[in-house]
Amino acid sequence: MRLFLDCEFSQLTASAKLISLALVAEDGREFYVELLDTWREADCSDFVVEIVLPQLWGGSYALSIIGARSALLEFLASFDEALEIVTDAPQYDWELFCELAYADGKWPRNVRNYPTDATTLDAISDGIPLPHHALLDARIIASMFAPGSPKKGLP
Repeated sequence: MRLFLDCEFSQLTASAKLISLALVAEDGREFYVELLDTWREADCSDFVVEIVLPQLWGGSYALSIIGARSALLEFLASFDEALEIVTDAPQYDWELFCELAYADGKWPRNVRNYPTDATTLDAISDGIPLPHHALLDARIIASMFAPGSPKKGLP
């Protein structure tokens, strides 16, 4: 089962801090979380402050890192099959996913321990503007791989 991953984070640097994370499964199941205690506005680039932060949903999606990790691990454990994580930004999204998924010295038993780079697959179409919201972006990426997808434009 493929899970399509997207993250929003503080800035495009090695010290990026996770703001939000989403997974959309091939079967339609979704996971979305916003982190409350892993970043501050001062950590964020101007782009993130202007584009990403205003789109956060808050409410029940906003969790501490401990709550977010627990929710993520519960979501991943709900799948019986092996999980392949697909992302269009493995150098950032995969690293941030790993930081959240790796808990108590353990990796989730059903998650493959390396990502699939969506940009190396035929389905990614150039020119599709992503809204820079983790869940909305993950849905768009997943739709590009859906059976019968035209592989162009928004779903």
